[in-house]
Amino acid sequence: MIALTPGAAASESATPLRFSDLYATAGPLGVAFSEPAQRLRGRPVRITGYLAPPLKAEASFFVLCAQPVSICPFCQSDADWPQDIVVIYPQDNGWRFRSAAERVDVVGTLDLGSKLDPATGFVSQVRLLGALVRRE
Repeated sequence: MIALTPGAAASESATPLRFSDLYATAGPLGVAFSEPAQRLRGRPVRITGYLAPPLKAEASFFVLCAQPVSICPFCQSDADWPQDIVVIYPQDNGWRFRSAAERVDVVGTLDLGSKLDPATGFVSQVRLLGALVRRE
């Protein structure tokens, strides 16, 4: 579990978003974001998913997946990282990962496009910034 932040007001004003709403296409030439995702860029959205094991304990973000994952995808070279992921930068950095089986509801500002996290070197395509997290 993570340090859960109350965000009832933010949740009510956020547009629901599903993992399946993020991309129009993805392949060897890169990703193309869907029209709905592009319209929501820079706006508050709400998405529900499962916490993934952390890349590094000191990371300021966590990864949200559509389905539960039981191993860290970066711990085994042959493991496949799910394509349906969103990187979450919580509003409160006091969060702690405890269970990959925990389903959470996340509200934050949608950010799209390739971005490198300078502290970890992790490259993401979809992020929620200033996110509020709560148990589903």
